[in-house]
Amino acid sequence: MTYRTILVHADRTRQSPARILTAATLAKQFDAHLVGVALTGVSRFLLPGSIEMGGMMLAEQIAIMRDDAQTALAQFGEMASAAGVLSVEQLLVNDDVDGGMALVARYADLAIVSVPDPDEAAIGSLNDLPEFLLLNSGRPVLALPSAGWKDPVGTNAIVAWDASIEATHAVAAALPLLKQAGRVTVMVFNPDHRPGAHGELPGADMGLYLSRHGVKVEVQALPSTIDTGNALLSSAADVGADLLVMGGYGHSRFQEMMLGGVTRTVLRTTTLPVLMAH
Repeated sequence: MTYRTILVHADRTRQSPARILTAATLAKQFDAHLVGVALTGVSRFLLPGSIEMGGMMLAEQIAIMRDDAQTALAQFGEMASAAGVLSVEQLLVNDDVDGGMALVARYADLAIVSVPDPDEAAIGSLNDLPEFLLLNSGRPVLALPSAGWKDPVGTNAIVAWDASIEATHAVAAALPLLKQAGRVTVMVFNPDHRPGAHGELPGADMGLYLSRHGVKVEVQALPSTIDTGNALLSSAADVGADLLVMGGYGHSRFQEMMLGGVTRTVLRTTTLPVLMAH
């Protein structure tokens, strides 16, 4: 498996240039087709004629939103070309950010977005794009930190392994990156909390699986007295990781907001790229 199509969200936020550069770097690394998507923020569910009925002010605001999306897409095109990506596509979508991205992401191997900056909310988004894509696109999501990311991705990776279906999906989705990494650490926290899920040596089976794919892997089974999300981020900082691979959990937007959990902790506070799959 490799990445043949990589999708990246292009917008007018300060995070966008670094996000596009990361996507372009990965597209070159895997000789992938790179799709930049800019969304107008105008829902596809608007009834025909509703914009005209909304009056001049609404029409002007929507025109501004479309102009912003076109500007973001132009920036993507310039950056992708400057980075030397050979196969590039610019896609302007008339839809809200969350719903539109979830639809187009289904035709990509990897979707790259940013954890939203609460001080710079994008027009047409509910400020939960990574979570929404994770649960509604059916594709793996690479979420970059809200503070931005300018370093390589995946040279030193951590795999958060809990023997779940979601973590299994994440490992499979991350294999192209893990195979090229200089170091991969499979981390299992408090394996005794899931007796019978890991076998006699927690993490050993996943380590063996990865090694058969040529991954340079080591396994660590660790106790932790803090919550798993913060334990993962602390361990990632300790080893200087530039990628965290983990399963993402949740059901609907309402339930995830109420439940919180490891997924939400990591996505909201991460300082490194996180590849998640559901």
